[in-house]
Order: sequence, then structure tokens, then C-alpha cells
Amino acid sequence: MGTHRNRIRLLDILRGFAVLGTLGTNIWIFAHLGDLGAITTLDFAGRWETNDLIRMFVLFLVNGKLLGLLTIMFGVGVELKYRQALRNGKAWPGVYLWTSAFLIAEGFLHFVFVMEYDILMSYGVTAVIVALIIKGGNRSIHRAMWGFGGFHVVVILSVLLLGLLGANMSLGSFQEVTALYQEGSWFQQVDYRLSNFLLLRAEAIFIIPMNIFLFLLGVRMMRAEVFSPTEKGRQQRSKLLKLGIFIGIPLNLFIFIPGGVFDMPVRYLFAPLMSLGYVAIISKMLEWKKWNGFWQLFENVGKMSLSCYVMQNIIASVLFYSWGFGLGGKLSTLQIIGIWLCILMIQLLFASVWHRYFAFGPMETIRRRVIGTVLMR
Repeated sequence: MGTHRNRIRLLDILRGFAVLGTLGTNIWIFAHLGDLGAITTLDFAGRWETNDLIRMFVLFLVNGKLLGLLTIMFGVGVELKYRQALRNGKAWPGVYLWTSAFLIAEGFLHFVFVMEYDILMSYGVTAVIVALIIKGGNRSIHRAMWGFGGFHVVVILSVLLLGLLGANMSLGSFQEVTALYQEGSWFQQVDYRLSNFLLLRAEAIFIIPMNIFLFLLGVRMMRAEVFSPTEKGRQQRSKLLKLGIFIGIPLNLFIFIPGGVFDMPVRYLFAPLMSLGYVAIISKMLEWKKWNGFWQLFENVGKMSLSCYVMQNIIASVLFYSWGFGLGGKLSTLQIIGIWLCILMIQLLFASVWHRYFAFGPMETIRRRVIGTVLMR
């Protein structure tokens, strides 16, 4: 991490790690054919079975944590674009609004044709809001973080309080959804997503305040030299490590309490604390030069994170849904974990081979060409 290039390299590695890790949560939704009970504790009231305990341990490591890390990395990306605009003397947000609009469009297509739990649309909307907040300066950023972050905390703690007081935390039945993904055609699944657009986009809307806070946290981290090889950067990362270990891990252990009461607080409130710990751990591991080849693989994924995100969800759809190999609902916990790891290895290999011949990933290339064409008109 001794040069500016290495600092940027760290960002690519963190982005690649985060993208691959999000599949660690989504793989259970694919494998259980859209049943969100697979990533919650709602269906448990007593003793854990071994398979369930293994699944929840994986979710303890990844559920919300890698999504939180990816969200922070998107905020870092906004800051880098902002700095680039300032260096080039260009208006802000200017062209970045086109980039955000294209991200929303990409997310819509991904939602319709691949997966209803797409995050790209939410990120695109968040990016527009954050770009305008950044334009207002540090005071605007400070106020927005307190405002949106405080609102999000109040909402999540209110949900937690209701759960502790005995409110019904059920998500409802997923029988029709699982039947659709187990027996329905791809066209029927597309129709289902379009027909239930607002309902299926409820989470994407709900997390926008959290996204804004984490985007701005990424901006603040970049400005505070968290990713820098300087002494200040090392001190900042040391604080993040302590935060992740001594506060993040204990709070996220609530994921092992059955009944569903702590599902939302863990995913949407406690998880980002462990995300910050991951930043510190990975940046420390980068100092071990013997691991350089290993981290190069993640760096390649990070450079084409959008392509890899969509690609992993397409692969999972083909493997688990009825119109593909139809493995959904038929595999054990260890087999599902094995498939997740296999998809990760495929993507690590694919990204490495791709970058031998191309500077940008396939979707990244399309985005650059489309936006470039629009701006030329």
C-alpha cells in the first residue's frame, strides 16, 4: 500500500471482496427458491439443527456485512468522481447524473430479467441524492449523515421494540413464490416481477436512508485517509478494527437468537459495523506480500464489479430455477455452500482472464459507450 496506485488497488480489492460476498447471502434465496425464511430466524423457535447452524454462521459472516461494505465502496466511488470533476474543471454533478441514471436502468433490467432483490436501482437513486449533498460541502454532508442516519436508526429500533413487545414479525407465506421458481417458466417469473414491482422493490426503497448514510460514510472515510498508506490512515484503520471486533461482532451475534426479532437490526443496523472491520482486516492482510497473487484475483473482480454482480446472479438463476438445472430446494447446506464457492472461483478466474485482454468489464464497457454516445449528441 505504499503508493497512490496501491491505495486505489485496495479499493478495487475491497469492492471485489464485497461483490463476491453478497452472493453468500443471495445464494440461500436462490437455493430456497425465493423463500426469505432461508436468511432469517423467523421459522425457528427452539433448538438449532446442524445444517441451520452452519447456514446461520455463514450469514453471520456475510449477511448485510458485504452489502454494507459494497455500499461504502460506492460512496468512495462518488468521492473519486467528484475529485475527478474538480481536477478537470467540470461542473458537478454534471455527467455523473447520467452515470447514475444508467445505473438505475441497469438495475431495472437486472430486476426484471434476473433477480427481484437487485441493489443497483437503489444505488442509482442514492447516488443522485449523495452527489447533490456533496455539492453542498462538508456541512451538508455532516447534516445529511445525522439526518438520514438518525432516521434509519429510529426506524430500525422501533421495529426491534415492536418485536420485543410481541408484534408479529412474519413475512408471510412464500409457497406461491417457491412454486413459481420450482415449476414456472422464465417468462412467468419475469411477469411476476413486473406485476409485483412496488412490493418487490419495498426493501430497495426502505434502505435508501441507510444507503445515503453509508455512501457519505465512504466519502468521509476517503477524505479522512482511511485507505491511505500514511500513518494517519493506519491509525484510522486501527480504530475501525477495534470497532468491528469489539462492537460489531458482539452485536451481530444476535443473528443466532431465533424468532426473527433481531433479523432487521442485524442486517440493517449492526452489520455495517463488521463491514468496517473487514476494511481494516483486508488492508492489514495486504501488507503480507506473499498473498499478493491472491489479492490480485479480487482486484480484477473489483475492476469489473458490475459485470461480476450480474454474472453471479445469472449463474445462480440457471443453476437453481426451473428453466435451468432446477436444483432449487434439492440441496443440503454444505452443497449450497460448495456451489457458492465454485461460482466465486469461476468469477475470480473469469475476471483474471478478461483483464488480460480488456481494460474494462463487459457491462462497464457498454455503460461507457452508451454514456459517451449520449453526451456527444
